[in-house]
Amino acid sequence: MNRYLAGAGAIVVALGIGASAHAANDVMKECGAKYQAAKAGNTLGGKNWAQFLAACRGGTAAPATPVAAAKPVAMPTPAVKPVAAAKPASHLPGAQSPAMQAMHDRQRKCGQMWSADKAAGKIPAGQKWPQYWSACNTKLKG
Repeated sequence: MNRYLAGAGAIVVALGIGASAHAANDVMKECGAKYQAAKAGNTLGGKNWAQFLAACRGGTAAPATPVAAAKPVAMPTPAVKPVAAAKPASHLPGAQSPAMQAMHDRQRKCGQMWSADKAAGKIPAGQKWPQYWSACNTKLKG
């Protein structure tokens, strides 16, 4: 007997929750329609969706123009920005070690020399940038 009462109680509770969820859904639809109408009529008074919804649920929303037919209303969703992972300090601009900075300086210098030598036709046949960079880097280090 207790088993049947517990089952019946669970059904009653589930129906009550379902009914309150359904009522909340109706309020959201109604407030959404009012928000869209107020937005279209420029009568929001500077309120965003969250502020309008809070006022609408409390019954203090500004009256909006009546909505013609009960069309499904797309509810605005807040934009969610992805959280960028924090980079180690060594990857921040200007936070390079002295050795790394020296390597970048040599690479820039060799790049300038590569452009000048290529324009002057002084690059040996078949030599590509990696080979040129290796030889130039060795020369500038020494």
